[in-house]
Amino acid sequence: MKKRAIAMLLAGALCASMAGCSSTGDTGGGDTAASGESKYHVSIILKTTAAEYWKFVQAGAEAYAEEHPDEVAVEVKGPPSETSFQDQLNMIQTDLSDVSYDGYIISPLQQDMVANLIQDTEKPVIALDTNIESDKVVTFVGTGNEEAAKQGAIAAVEAAKEAGWTEIQCIEIAGVQGDSTNTARMNGYKAGIEEAGGDFLEDEVQYAEATATRAVDAMNGIISRYPDGIAIICANNDDMAIAAAKAARDSGNQAYANTIFLGFNGDRAACEAILADELTMSIAQMAYEMGYKSVEAMVQTLDGEQVEPNIDSGSEVITIDNAQERLDTLDEQLGS
Repeated sequence: MKKRAIAMLLAGALCASMAGCSSTGDTGGGDTAASGESKYHVSIILKTTAAEYWKFVQAGAEAYAEEHPDEVAVEVKGPPSETSFQDQLNMIQTDLSDVSYDGYIISPLQQDMVANLIQDTEKPVIALDTNIESDKVVTFVGTGNEEAAKQGAIAAVEAAKEAGWTEIQCIEIAGVQGDSTNTARMNGYKAGIEEAGGDFLEDEVQYAEATATRAVDAMNGIISRYPDGIAIICANNDDMAIAAAKAARDSGNQAYANTIFLGFNGDRAACEAILADELTMSIAQMAYEMGYKSVEAMVQTLDGEQVEPNIDSGSEVITIDNAQERLDTLDEQLGS
């Protein structure tokens, strides 16, 4: 550990002397071990470091380490995109063989493949954002997707009633069929809609592969089949919800003028869309808190403490009433 810290100090000094040198590498990762000696050294491998959501996860993880420099130093990295499957597997394999790490926090792109990679490690693993089915995983830190979606759906039904809908039907534009996160959100949407007195049209679910382009096609199909309108369109993510809402506006069908469009993530683009009346509401994942709590749980584990098998990082329904407040919080978390 001491040799590694010295080497990192020398590397940092060399980096500082070079014009244009950055503290992050090609993968966008960062290392909090800028000086001194931390008790633990933890590898964090995200699905990517290129997307806004993951930048908040990274910021939260690094914030915990910066607040507790004597306890832990973290190295955060990730592949160029969430489809760079082999790149992530290579990163995980490399870090598993690095004896300087005391533990691993991993957000898997391919759960089964990652479970196979970690099966021989004797060091603790924490699953982040997406769970890994393995006895090597001490806890999962992430959004309670089903409960979060349920609360969002209940709020959407209330909004639909306020908008004047008497027949409250909901169609979901879903992500990838069979994906565990997508399934959890769908189950939550269904439960929330039905609990609040609406009708979740399960047979009309449109799988759009979590992409905005496919969501537009799905929305156009819904408008064609339901020309008299649908009270609620819920989506697996904000990009799809925003795209569906735009498709409805572009169609010119006024029956969709008061449709409630519900997304999931609550990122900056979603908040801005809500304030611009281009999206009705979103369910915010607490990405910063997720990163923060994952490092906190790892330190507790390494200290020999018991942690809960599932740690919910929280969620919040974002509407026109709190979208600006959410934006201000996001800016503060990234220091912008």
